[in-house]
Amino acid sequence: MRKTAVAERTERRISAAASIAMCAAVILVQIALTLLLSRFLHDYVGFIYGALQAVGFAVAIWIYTRRDSCPSYKLSWMCLLLAVPVAGMLLFLLWGGTHQAKTLSLKKVPELSDREGARRKSAANISRLRKLDPAWGRLSTYLQKRNFLLYENTDARYFGDGAAFFDDLLDHMARAETYIFLEYYILAEGKIWDRMLSVLRERAERGVEIRIIFDDFGNITRLSDEMLQEIQQAGIEIEIFNPVHRYVNRLYFNYRDHRKIAVIDGYFAYTGGINIGDEYANLVNRFGHWKDSAIRLEGEGAWGLAMQFIRMWKMIGRTLPNEDDYYRPRHEIRARGYCQPFTDGPLNNPDNPIEETYLQLISSAKRMLYLTTPYYAVEDSLQKALCIAADSGVDVRLMIPAVPDHKFTYLVAETYWGQLLEHGVRIYKYTPGFLHAKSVMVDREVALVGSTNMDYRTFQLHYECAVLMYYAPVVEELLEDMDHIMGESRPYTLQEWKKRPWYRRIFASVLKLFAIWL
Repeated sequence: MRKTAVAERTERRISAAASIAMCAAVILVQIALTLLLSRFLHDYVGFIYGALQAVGFAVAIWIYTRRDSCPSYKLSWMCLLLAVPVAGMLLFLLWGGTHQAKTLSLKKVPELSDREGARRKSAANISRLRKLDPAWGRLSTYLQKRNFLLYENTDARYFGDGAAFFDDLLDHMARAETYIFLEYYILAEGKIWDRMLSVLRERAERGVEIRIIFDDFGNITRLSDEMLQEIQQAGIEIEIFNPVHRYVNRLYFNYRDHRKIAVIDGYFAYTGGINIGDEYANLVNRFGHWKDSAIRLEGEGAWGLAMQFIRMWKMIGRTLPNEDDYYRPRHEIRARGYCQPFTDGPLNNPDNPIEETYLQLISSAKRMLYLTTPYYAVEDSLQKALCIAADSGVDVRLMIPAVPDHKFTYLVAETYWGQLLEHGVRIYKYTPGFLHAKSVMVDREVALVGSTNMDYRTFQLHYECAVLMYYAPVVEELLEDMDHIMGESRPYTLQEWKKRPWYRRIFASVLKLFAIWL
């Protein structure tokens, strides 16, 4: 019989406390040994430390030669190992030894096999898209080779406001007949969750299959044991992603499920930057006005997100009472344009579809390229691509928050902005508060909306999701919202960047070396 979520959480806390205590004991033992070495072997300390430095140097060289690691990862560890070899090696063994999240207790589950007819239809859609623009044909082909099909007949609605998004989501959930799938990084108690739980409880009583995945680290202080028990008592299946206690001793809690997916009966699917929490609807004030975005898919493309939820459910170790085909949409609609949902995660590394998609969107822009992101800490390849696009005459605009939620992360982002401004990228700071939306718009032809930030965590550590819309009316909806964001923002200038205090510049530059941990 499966344990309750409350019992599992209690075990996690006990195990986490034990793991932390064990780590503390190991550190104390190491300190004691160091003192003993210093006291009794002082004549050999120089020799021993020199040997450890040599080992640290060798490990740094090994990291440099690894082909499965990004430059930021290599630079951070090499600096740490060369500066403090003993502590660096200990941390590397704990944190960075594998780099990939292959040791997480996720089952190896093959990609859901789509019908051969669906794959042929996707290939035909790509062929038609290639005739409209070869660049978008190449991008869609790249993603299809990673089993993300290109769909047509998908109507999309864009939400630039959390309150409107929740109203729409809850309205469709209240009419669910077969199933509701929810996968969120944060599922926080509050007014929004109270409304949602009321709907979920009523649907469960009517026999609707309801399954929820939420991230453990994102909800340590946001969801109580009592609420977990209440959810289960309502007949709702719930699964916690990557319980922190299992990896405290290896610090693998860095690998999180950052995706935001809601699927209703296979007909409707939602994704974007919005988690389940009151701040996303501005019912509570955190960092000023919380500006976010989401998108709803209706039609063929909704299946692309449903498949990703099903695969994650199976990877966690759970099963479904029905065959995969049971969860497919059963109705058809007609709509303009094409839709391509896709996901990414550390198990793919060093192949990163999200980062590569950003690079292709940037390099393919001919006239205009608008981006929104709350965090910015990218590899040189992406930074250079933006500079090249601006130098080539593309109108590149980057929208960022004026009120940060993580100050150190914001300081790191500042180190990139000077180069962008020098090359003509226009940067806008959203003055009403915190801009959490993650989106890209290219040439009024293609739009990306998802859970994806422009930083190391998104590209290397987190499980993420997004959807690309090609030549669909929703592209104009996104452009209209971006114009509204810029209307409420103030331009950030190169002169302003250069006037930063000297101590801020130095501190930010040091932080940038260790951006992978921020």
